[in-house]
Amino acid sequence: MDLLPIGEIAKKAGIEDRFVEPYGKYKAKIDLSLFDELANRPDGKLVLVTAITPTKAGEGKTTTSVALADGFAKIGQKAMLCLREPSLGPVFGLKGGATGGGKVTVEPQEDINLHFTGDMHALTSSINLIAAVLDNSIYQGNPLNIDPEKVVWKRSLDMNDRALRSITISQNDPKATPRHDEFQITVASELMAILCLATSPEDFLRRLSNIIVAYTYDNKPITVKDLQVTHAVMRLMRDAFKPNLVQTAEHNPAFIHGGPFANIAHGCSSIIATKMALKLAPIVVTEAGFGADLGAEKFLDIKCREAGVAPSAVVLVATIRALKSHGGVAFEELGKENLEALAAGIENLEAHIDAIKHYGVPYVIAINHFADDSEAEVKWLRDFCEKKGHRVAFLDGFLKGGEGSTELAKLVKHVLETEESHYHPLYDVKAPLKDKILKICKEIYGADGVEYTEEALQQLARFEELGFGDAYICMAKTPQSLSDDPKVLGRPRNYMIHVREVRLSAGARFVVPLTGAVLTMPGLPKIPAAVKMEDKPW
Repeated sequence: MDLLPIGEIAKKAGIEDRFVEPYGKYKAKIDLSLFDELANRPDGKLVLVTAITPTKAGEGKTTTSVALADGFAKIGQKAMLCLREPSLGPVFGLKGGATGGGKVTVEPQEDINLHFTGDMHALTSSINLIAAVLDNSIYQGNPLNIDPEKVVWKRSLDMNDRALRSITISQNDPKATPRHDEFQITVASELMAILCLATSPEDFLRRLSNIIVAYTYDNKPITVKDLQVTHAVMRLMRDAFKPNLVQTAEHNPAFIHGGPFANIAHGCSSIIATKMALKLAPIVVTEAGFGADLGAEKFLDIKCREAGVAPSAVVLVATIRALKSHGGVAFEELGKENLEALAAGIENLEAHIDAIKHYGVPYVIAINHFADDSEAEVKWLRDFCEKKGHRVAFLDGFLKGGEGSTELAKLVKHVLETEESHYHPLYDVKAPLKDKILKICKEIYGADGVEYTEEALQQLARFEELGFGDAYICMAKTPQSLSDDPKVLGRPRNYMIHVREVRLSAGARFVVPLTGAVLTMPGLPKIPAAVKMEDKPW
């Protein structure tokens, strides 16, 4: 594939050379001083791409995001793309890369999926520096009076490694205090969250200082500021604040910056990249992780409020294959025409539409087209959407690139030009924590209510005592179902959400309820994607 030098992509985006810091020929960091240059420009319009509940059949949310950006270019509409950075966990685990597919990709794919510009390494090193200094403080006489049983900061690794979910540290050292510990994947860490929420390095420093890492024997919180390593972390993170500029396969500019998962974190790329893109382009296409119940909810309830932006439209991605999967068809049978299963599975799409409607933002449905979609299935789905008043477009970006994405691009452009967004968040952030959790579970997931363990109730009460009653809710839930049971497909009814534990991210001002059996350190599948690379020469 012939890529353009990154300097040419920067010019296409309207970024002068003096703000471009190349990382090789096809990647660059963009200096934050560009904000001063763009300060007086009006913001463009923000388009969020989200999806139905993910299935093994595939939905193609990132592929659709790239296709939409390329489709805009094909119809002569300037736009920019903002995506999350891939994590090595899924790259080498179950999912594989996260750079689109077919003819709609962001490039250079291999670089982006692997080391990229080092942001993930900077985050992982910073997270583990904090952990090392914390344990060293306990070892060196414990001047902060930290209770080793109340350490809440977790070490991280950007890899799926279930063996590190539960470990014992400081063994075989007579001077140390052995204790239970656990790793989480880097993208689940609060440090990743505040990188993506911070509006500047100074804001990141403020949030970093406020992170609670442990509690004392008399239950007082210990912060990163108390450990006196904030400036060491800032040095490690110095370049990670700057958005990464790359290109699509059709040479359109894309920012890829920050990468929290949406099932165990808030699932959105950085506010810094989004706000910079909004100053550079009249339309910005961005995505949020997993389905609308997770990524879109957190984008609309957390990121938009923290960034002070309002989305102008939402694109909800589905495939006929995935809808049939929600209708009960086995993966091996998805290539066969099955209108009954499609009709049954459509309930999942309707559930996500209902969730989006709570926010007052115009939406369109994007059907990512597969070659084995039958004419009868396509007609049935189009007729269903028209009858229900849902705007719908099919796209063939995977096979045809931007040319196959113009129908969707024209539809989204029409909505942006003719409809006004009445965006509003789902909940009042000043409402009690349990009320906010209940509202998400009932209005977005469709649950009847919430059941808590005694431990979770005590944690909620403690966090309100500490002054975090006005924190955002960042639900940790399986992405494979609207419920907290990954085996329940379609549109579950008559069920409860089960909260077993609640964690506090004080710097991000999140309260994180852990539901069902969701894990913050994923494991590898029986045959990891890393093993499947064995027959692909490097």
